[in-house]
Amino acid sequence: MEPVILFFALFLVLLLLGVPVATSLGFTAVALIWKYNLGIQVLSPNFYANIAKFQLLALPFFILAGLILDRCGISKRLIRFISLLVGPVPGGLAIVAIIVGVIFAGISGSGPADTAALGTILFPAMVAMGYDKGYTSALIAGSGSLAIVIPPSIALIIYGVIASTSVPALFAAGVIPGVIAALLLIIPSVFIAKRRGWHGERWGTGREIWEAFRGAIWGLAAPGVILGGIYGGIFTATEAAVVAVFYGLFLGFVVYRSLNFRMLYGIFRDATLSSAVIMFIVAFAGLFSWTGSTLGVMDKTSSYLLSLSSDPLLILILINVVLFIAGMLMDAISIYYIFLPILLPIMKHFQWDPVWFGVVMTMNLAIGQITPPVAVNLYVIANIANISLERISRSIAPFIGIMLVALLITMLFPSLSTFLPALFGLK
Repeated sequence: MEPVILFFALFLVLLLLGVPVATSLGFTAVALIWKYNLGIQVLSPNFYANIAKFQLLALPFFILAGLILDRCGISKRLIRFISLLVGPVPGGLAIVAIIVGVIFAGISGSGPADTAALGTILFPAMVAMGYDKGYTSALIAGSGSLAIVIPPSIALIIYGVIASTSVPALFAAGVIPGVIAALLLIIPSVFIAKRRGWHGERWGTGREIWEAFRGAIWGLAAPGVILGGIYGGIFTATEAAVVAVFYGLFLGFVVYRSLNFRMLYGIFRDATLSSAVIMFIVAFAGLFSWTGSTLGVMDKTSSYLLSLSSDPLLILILINVVLFIAGMLMDAISIYYIFLPILLPIMKHFQWDPVWFGVVMTMNLAIGQITPPVAVNLYVIANIANISLERISRSIAPFIGIMLVALLITMLFPSLSTFLPALFGLK
């Protein structure tokens, strides 16, 4: 058991000392490779092999597409259109935030990107209508978390690569649970807003709605272009990401004419930085996973978990508790690489559907994006709102609670995740 204890203990100690997650993963892997003489020469080819995968090309392109589509003004037009439809009902702007969050999730695939796109426009509008800053920030962060469940999801791409599972099948599987989570988010949003007297803006006239629809139709069509091409067999998920980039450039330079080459430079710079961070994590997390597998750490940990109970539901609940705690402390990509090698033998033992389990795991990690202390969506919106993380944290509990309900529903009813992949012949 010495490698198992040392493997996890060293990693946890580094985290507690405040070392960044990616660095902790890499240092732990290198230290154990050196200690157990696994061959220091494996570092270079392993590092390269972890990122040199065709499916992973989708990540930088979806990041770039999300930035282009946001900067060309799609999120602003979507918010305007949905606001005119929802009108002054109690919690109207909260409903707008969730609906637009779902639509933009079908473009960006990233929780922080979705949160930033919504927060930049909706936060000032909601505060101007009297909404509390803490509640508004929590709501927008919760809406943004849907982006890693609803396709095209960067998180589901990572899961598909590690678990050798069809990415199009995972995309299809995330649709219904993602929509259910969105509908459930509306419940506390409207309840709290109604109790505090918060509402939406006015209903639009027929002419205003038509004009807003004309401006928003390109944004409404974006998820259809991306996902329709995948399920229509026109292009792969990776190729869909490239199509999304050119779709955004077409809108920005030809349709809306809101982009210029100076802005494009900034977009490419931001996309490069975001992609580099993700690939840095992927490379070191992959090395960490390889080291654990080579030393037998993952197999021994899987065997230990299976020895706790023969009840699949009890093991599933235990796994989700562990993932929930991990989601409070680490990013989703690191969690996939650390835990999936442990969980894959358990999935095989209980004959769990890997597509369904991928959605369950991703839904859990979506909750982690809004659960302190390490809640990336909360940090994004706190920066936009210029308020403390503590203030947002006081308002986030209802949204975490309702997302846990969505997770429970996804766990207990696997057909919600497997229906669409089966319908499209992806299973």
